[in-house]
Amino acid sequence: MPLSIQTLPPEVIDLIAAGEVIDSMAAAVRELVENSLDAGATRIIVSVWPQQWRLQVADNGAGMDLKNLQQAASAHSTSKISTEADLYKISTLGFRGEALHSLAQLGSLEILSRTNDLGFADLDENPENVALENLSASRGKIENARSGWRVVYDGAGEPLEVETIAIAPGTVVTVSNLFGNWPVRRGFLAPAQQMRSVQLILQQIALCHPQVNWQLRQANTPCFQINPGLTGKQILPQFVRGVRLHDLQYLKVNLPSVPHSNKLELVIGLPDRCHRRRPDWVKVAVNRRVVRSPELEQTILSAFARTCPRDRYPLCFIHLQISPSEIDWNRHPAKVEIYLQDPSFWQVQVRAAIARALELNEDVLPQPTIPDRVEKLLKASEQKGTYNLGISSQPNDDGEQVTAHPIGFMELRAIAQVHHTYIVAEHPSGMWLVEQHIAHERVLYEQLCAAWQLKPLEKPLIFSQLSALQIENLSRLGLEVETFGEQLWALREVPALLAERDDCRDAIFELSKVADLQAAQVATACRSALRNGTPLTLGEMQNLLNEWQQTRNPRTCPHGRPIYFALEESTLARIFRRNWVIGKSHGI
Repeated sequence: MPLSIQTLPPEVIDLIAAGEVIDSMAAAVRELVENSLDAGATRIIVSVWPQQWRLQVADNGAGMDLKNLQQAASAHSTSKISTEADLYKISTLGFRGEALHSLAQLGSLEILSRTNDLGFADLDENPENVALENLSASRGKIENARSGWRVVYDGAGEPLEVETIAIAPGTVVTVSNLFGNWPVRRGFLAPAQQMRSVQLILQQIALCHPQVNWQLRQANTPCFQINPGLTGKQILPQFVRGVRLHDLQYLKVNLPSVPHSNKLELVIGLPDRCHRRRPDWVKVAVNRRVVRSPELEQTILSAFARTCPRDRYPLCFIHLQISPSEIDWNRHPAKVEIYLQDPSFWQVQVRAAIARALELNEDVLPQPTIPDRVEKLLKASEQKGTYNLGISSQPNDDGEQVTAHPIGFMELRAIAQVHHTYIVAEHPSGMWLVEQHIAHERVLYEQLCAAWQLKPLEKPLIFSQLSALQIENLSRLGLEVETFGEQLWALREVPALLAERDDCRDAIFELSKVADLQAAQVATACRSALRNGTPLTLGEMQNLLNEWQQTRNPRTCPHGRPIYFALEESTLARIFRRNWVIGKSHGI
């Protein structure tokens, strides 16, 4: 049975963050959609008439009976909390009881609703043993349950009109003449901007609730539809332009060592495949709501440092599932800012999850596939034979049965070099092309980040015409410059990677123009890396591949260029029109 809506006591109201929550049509949509999600809706239709300042949210959730409908728009009325203690264990999206009341004050509010409970419990007994009048009364209850209610509210949130109505189970909330008494507010809200804001709100909420089917309509014209999926990975490509499913990487991390079994879900755009002009899709969500978290957002950006091209930003969605007792939602009226008890812990976890998703390991690389028909034949033979391929079905995190193959992650095997530039490597899932210069550049860069080592020189390097800024930059890199004469300077230590190079002096002069250590490390790695056009033996190619696979960010070089190109076995089979089915090519 649905919980009863009731007015909160004054001592609880005083503890709730006050302020104006509904300041736009997008804010109104957000509040109504969150109510639908709390009601267990799996299909939500949002219709907006921006020119008429009208909006409607329809769902297939639990619905409300007449008693709850009459109380729904009263001030601070909610079914989600009742005592002060409930504020410290919030597990729903709404809990303040102000959304519907505010909408009643800001416009004309109408709610149609019907509960999903048809009350068949009265007919559980054998009809032969039930008195005729009792059976008739029970059927009357069922007929009433099959009807819904329509309630129109006045400006104070009190019922103005009440009538029965035919409606499917769920709730339809309509707000008309929004901000009708606040013409100044309307002057700051352009219709086109309102629609963009509504779209962004729904997209963010859809990422946190991938199991829900969403529809947005402008008047009677469909704008977009978001089909449900298992994770945010299936949701993002539906509305982020230019992003495809295989451009994304999903990772779920359980933290059993932490009380309450907290979880972290991660969806990232692989930096060698997609990136953004702005950090507009660096999003953080906590317990099914997107929030603003400058600390975690900065952690995400720093974790992607030197993986995207210059002036480009990653695509990243982090969803934290945290015990409600560790969160304070009463920091902002719209609940977009929260307080976490241990933000530094989550920064560490986010950084580690991104690093794991960027690696080349069995968690993120595609496993070699075995067609269903072949797998069934192998299983049938396995039951009769003495060998065991280890093909088994195991439940994943979502409870689905997935086939587990014991092949695991295997090292790349170098097999050739193309134009003394690209290494051709065999992988269990197909064939890879690796660009040797930028792969080596990534290896050297991460070595320099781990240890920026300086090596003394037998003969100092002499420079002339150095500016004061260049001398300061070299000092900032740990390279002490000594005066050697009039307009002459001597350098007695250089980075170890440059010490044996013939162009060491030119390289140091370039570093003198760099203002920070990271940029100097990139420049040093680039100059020291293996040049394209250099012939390599199979052993040298294999050593480079082995070192490159162990780097933290093996997908791109420090400048953001992709290092490898993968041709999967399925792609090769499609190109050559080859179907791996036993006996099919022989007419069986």
